[in-house]
Amino acid sequence: MDLTTLPEGVQRVRAVLQSRGHVSKPVMLETAARTARQAADALGVQLGQIAKSIVFKRVADNAAVLVVTSGDRRVDQAKVEAQTGPLARADAAFVKEKTGFSIGGVSPVGHATPCVTLVDEDLFRFETVWAAAGHPHAVFALSPQDLSNMMNTIESDVVQAPLSGMPAAARKLLSDRSAAVHSAGSSFISPCVSVCRMDEAAGLCLGCLRSIEEIIAWPKVDDAGRMAIWRGIEERLQGVST
Repeated sequence: MDLTTLPEGVQRVRAVLQSRGHVSKPVMLETAARTARQAADALGVQLGQIAKSIVFKRVADNAAVLVVTSGDRRVDQAKVEAQTGPLARADAAFVKEKTGFSIGGVSPVGHATPCVTLVDEDLFRFETVWAAAGHPHAVFALSPQDLSNMMNTIESDVVQAPLSGMPAAARKLLSDRSAAVHSAGSSFISPCVSVCRMDEAAGLCLGCLRSIEEIIAWPKVDDAGRMAIWRGIEERLQGVST
C-alpha cells in the first residue's frame, strides 16, 4: 500500500500507532463502515467488538468528551456526566474541529486537540476490538487494554444496562401474562405484546423478552416447548430494571 495515498486522517492515526509501537496498521475496507453494524459486517466480527466513538460537548468549557463504547451498547449520558459534568450535543462541525475527524470515521487516537476520554468497560469482554482509523473506510485492531492505554484512561461504566429500554407498560403486561400462565400451568397466552424491537446487547425483544430463535419456534412447538420459553421469560423479567 502506498502510504502517501492514504487519507490524511488515516495517516495521522497510523503515525500514532507507530509511535506507540503498535503492530496493527489501519485497514482500508472496500465499503464504508460509518456505523458499528456496518463495520462488524464488513469485518465478520461480533457487533460488540466494534469500538465506536461518541463525541459530546462539555457545557462548562466546550471541551470535547470522547466516549468509546462497545458496538452493541448505548451510551448512558447520565453516567458519563457523573464523571465529566453536564454535556451537550456535538454537531458535525464541532466533532471535526476538536478531533480532526468527520463523524463516521472518528478514531479514539490522533485527535487534533486534547479530548476528555472515557472507555466502556464492556469492551473488555473481547480479546480484540476494532476501532475507526480516521476515515469511514479505515479501521484498526487492538486489545481493549491497549485501547485504554492509548487513550490514557481506565475503563468505566458508561453504558445503559441491557434491556433498560423495555417500556414499563410492556414489562407490566408481560409480567401479568407470565403470572397467568404460571398459575394455569399451560401456555395459553402468547408472550407478544406488540413491542417488536430488539435489544442488540441482550439479543432479546424489548416487548416479549424472547430471542429471535424463540420467536420463530413459538408457532412450531407444543405446549411443553412453549412453557419452556415462558420459564425463560420469567427468569429474564427478574433482571429487568424497574
